[in-house]
Formats: sequence, structure tokens, C-alpha cells
Amino acid sequence: QVQLVESGGGLVQPGGSLRLSCAASGINFSIYAMGWYRQAPGKQRDLVAGISPGGSTNYADSVKGRFTVSSDDAKNTMYLQMNSLKPEDTAVYYCNAGPGGSSWPLQHWGQGTQVTVSS
Repeated sequence: QVQLVESGGGLVQPGGSLRLSCAASGINFSIYAMGWYRQAPGKQRDLVAGISPGGSTNYADSVKGRFTVSSDDAKNTMYLQMNSLKPEDTAVYYCNAGPGGSSWPLQHWGQGTQVTVSS
């Protein structure tokens, strides 16, 4: 059974940083692509960042230069380092995972973690 568990969300002031984690179980982490989506109230769920099994990364234009996605195969965990946060980054962030080479969005979802950027 596949489980994706996000953590690390919270309230942060504009300009601050947060690091999200997604702990995966029930998958072969080394051959799975993974990504982060986010969904703000009343908006669609959008891809924020993705990482392939080989370590290639891709980012939404809105977060390039501010967010960094990474993974630790030994811990079966993916991370999203978010710096220079803006109020428009406020959303529920979801972990997404599926076999490498699949189209976005991938097969499996986490439950989401809330990120709120506000003074």
C-alpha cells in the first residue's frame, strides 16, 4: 500500500523559509518520479516542482530561484525547500508520486500540508 505523508507546513512571514517533507512508503523510491503540487482556495491544483528518478528537476516559473526540490533515497523522502516566501505561495501543498516516465499528475497523492504566508 502506497503512503505519502507530508510534513513541515505552517505559518511564516513574507520573506521567510519553510522546508516541506514527503515520506514515502510502499513504492520503489529509486524508480519513482515525485513532485509537489499546490492548491489555493478557489484555484486549481498546480505543479510546483518535480524530480525524476535520475534527479532531474523542473519548476513552475513562479517559484524558480526560490524553491528547491530534492530527494533522499536512503530515507525514501522528498523535500521542498521554500525560500523568499510570498503571500501568493499560500496554499495546501501536496506530495505526488508515480513510476518514472508517467505524465503529470502522477498516480499517488499525499493528504496535503497547509502553508500560510502572512504578516
